[in-house]
Amino acid sequence: MNKRRGKRAHGQIRQSQLITSFGPGAMMDLPNHSVLISGLDAWSSGGEEIIEPRLVDKLKTLFDPPLTSLKLISPPPDPEDPTAAQTGITAWQFPEWFITQDVDAGESSGTRRARMLVHRSRLTKGKFIDDNKKKRSVVPIRFIRACKNGHIGDIDWYGFLHAQDSACRRQLWIEERGTSGDLAEVFVRCECGNAERSMAQAAQSREALGHCDGRRPWLGAYANEKCGDMNRLLIRTASNAYFPQLMSVISLPDRNEHLRDAVESVWDFIEIAEGPDDIASERKKLKVSKALDGFTDEEVFSEVKVRRGQAFEQTKSVKQAEMETLIASKDTLGEDRPDGNFFARALPPTLWNKYPWMNGVERVVLVHRLREVAAQVGFTRFEAISPDIDGELEIGVRRAMLAREITWLPAIENRGEGIFIQLKKSAIEHWLEQPAVRSRGESLLRGYETWAVEHKETSRMFPGLSYLMLHSLSHLLITSVALECGYPASSIRERIYSIPSVGYGLLLFTGTSDAEGTLGGLIQVGRRIHEHLRNALELGFLCSNDPVCAQHDPTNPHERRFLHGAACHGCLLISETSCEQHNEYLDRALVVPTVDNLGTEFFKLD
Repeated sequence: MNKRRGKRAHGQIRQSQLITSFGPGAMMDLPNHSVLISGLDAWSSGGEEIIEPRLVDKLKTLFDPPLTSLKLISPPPDPEDPTAAQTGITAWQFPEWFITQDVDAGESSGTRRARMLVHRSRLTKGKFIDDNKKKRSVVPIRFIRACKNGHIGDIDWYGFLHAQDSACRRQLWIEERGTSGDLAEVFVRCECGNAERSMAQAAQSREALGHCDGRRPWLGAYANEKCGDMNRLLIRTASNAYFPQLMSVISLPDRNEHLRDAVESVWDFIEIAEGPDDIASERKKLKVSKALDGFTDEEVFSEVKVRRGQAFEQTKSVKQAEMETLIASKDTLGEDRPDGNFFARALPPTLWNKYPWMNGVERVVLVHRLREVAAQVGFTRFEAISPDIDGELEIGVRRAMLAREITWLPAIENRGEGIFIQLKKSAIEHWLEQPAVRSRGESLLRGYETWAVEHKETSRMFPGLSYLMLHSLSHLLITSVALECGYPASSIRERIYSIPSVGYGLLLFTGTSDAEGTLGGLIQVGRRIHEHLRNALELGFLCSNDPVCAQHDPTNPHERRFLHGAACHGCLLISETSCEQHNEYLDRALVVPTVDNLGTEFFKLD
């Protein structure tokens, strides 16, 4: 949408929300406008580069063809200095169809309320002037069209009502013929009297809104691409209108942080170095020589290549690298510096291993300081595509692009703290061999297969029983820990590690771009992890919806909860901001005994 057709709007939003909820292609409501966030090409400069080679290396491979260079940049901040150059993000007015706010008395009767449907081109200073010269306030229509590939646009209302070759352009009306707001009670009609359709038809018929024209208005004019899929009705403010595809990693102390900081401090001098000789030449400058003192030219150049993304070899998955660090034999990990990215200490086993319910626990690590970097890769509509259980995004997945040409991606860094719990590998392997556990696994797998039949294009795989058990335990722990740690449950997040070749564990952590993620609450409760684990297990024994919850059949076509075992809002489901799988793949019967007493539980309290 260009400047002649669109209108820039003004408002403010937090930087973190620009990659989690309102990134490129997302719709949002400002005080006076409904807008569509523009692509990265229309974002102003001013954001800081975020250095995380491990994440950059992963992200490069997600595009076709793979990128040779890529940067992570934080969204542009709001300048505190009023005299500074203006920064911001372009947001285009969308949709372009509006309805009048006041009900037209001459067209309404009883429970039938009629409002005029008008295009933006007919507005004057944001008002619609009718035939009687009356100024009418308008609001954006809540119905638009989109396809599963992320394309979006206004509904062709005349084409929806009339035959495609109709030349009728009479006044259109939106009528509500009831009080429920249901789509079956919302009708569109033309003043010609020959056309009327329910919005329920737009939602139910695959042919009603026609074929998608591949429109990508967030990327500007002439950004259409070939599509041909059928349009689907989308409610503008619905939760399925925008799903950002995010990938995140936790910064690990796998390199010399002092070297990295030294290189960063003189990056402007050495960023174009072609070899160690160039580094030696730059050392003639006092600032460079002082910063790089103690490091060889070869070490410095290797770090330069890592920062460019040219030399960071990586064959391990995101979570495997993280878990190998967390289960390292050293009791202290990272550097204990206030400005450090990672520092963790193992909790002495003598403080927790004497309790019977802790028999399956191998290691407890208190992560005093961590840094999470998350970047947005693309987005989808109608259905979310999350990283897999290894923290990886699938290569080749159809995702809507954030810019016409990707040279950088929006990212944020959060700092916080966490608790890591490693379970004994031998204990989980023994548990998986139990006949009752195998039988439960077959039931859960059938539920997944039933779900997969309805989602034929999905790339999600059944994660296995060890993942389901750890995931369910994590949700119980989040609920238990939130009662005392000082953080709301919605701000505590999880990372589940189910890697047979490495081990099994879970990390509960909190992190924000401000001070909320570093208050020390998780570390305090971590020192009494045995108490909180017991409380979590007791929470799972009985659900307020038992026995219905405990006896849920994953293949039940009426409940349509194919990816759940014994799990519901009364026991395991938590805020989706905390869950890495959107509250799916859960079953508390794998963690503790339920009223069905299936004998599938991993933990014993006796």
